[in-house]
Amino acid sequence: MTDRRHRMRIVKEDVLAEGWTKLSNYELDYTDRHGGSHRIHREIYHRGEAAAILLYDAARGTVVLVRQFRLPAHLSGNPGWVVEVPAGVLDDDQPEEAIRREAMEETGYRPRDVRFLFKALMSPGSVTEVIHFFYAGVDASDRLEEGGGLAEEHEDIEVIEIPLDDALAMIGNGEIVDAKTIMLLQWAALNRASLTSAIG
Repeated sequence: MTDRRHRMRIVKEDVLAEGWTKLSNYELDYTDRHGGSHRIHREIYHRGEAAAILLYDAARGTVVLVRQFRLPAHLSGNPGWVVEVPAGVLDDDQPEEAIRREAMEETGYRPRDVRFLFKALMSPGSVTEVIHFFYAGVDASDRLEEGGGLAEEHEDIEVIEIPLDDALAMIGNGEIVDAKTIMLLQWAALNRASLTSAIG
C-alpha cells in the first residue's frame, strides 16, 4: 500500500470543547494527488474505541438486541429509542474483555466462544471512533442476570429477543437504523449456515 502520510502535515490543533468527548479544530497543510498545496481546516470529535457484539441463539434462530434512548437520533428526526446490538466504549480494557462486560450489563447474557470479526471506522470524515465487532453464540442458560444497564449510569435498556429474519426485516422497514447493528445483522445473514452448524 502506498504511504501517503507525506502529503499531510498538522499545523495546529485548537480544543473547542472537552467533556464526554473532545472536539478539536485542526489546521493542516495538504498536498493533493496533482501536487497542489492547500491549507485546510477540519473539526474532529475524538471518540476513542468501542466494541459491539451480535448474540445469536441458533437453536431458536433469535438475536439478542437492546433498545435505549439516543438523543442524537431524536434530534435528527428519527425515533429516539434505538434498537441496537450490545455495545460500549473500551474504558481501557481490551476489546473482547470490554464487550463481554457490556453484554452482561446490557442483556444479562454471558457470551461464550466470543469471536472477533472485524473493526471499522464509523464516521471517518469527522469522528475518530473505531468499533471492534464480535459474534457469540448463546442459549437460554447463558442469561444469568436481567440486564438493562447500570443504574448508577442511569441506563434504561430494554432487552429484545427476536428471530434473525424479523431483525433483518426491521432494517428494510426502517425500524433498525443503527449502523453497527445493520452491519452485524447482515454479517449474520451472510454466514447463517456456518453459525447454525458451529453451535449445533
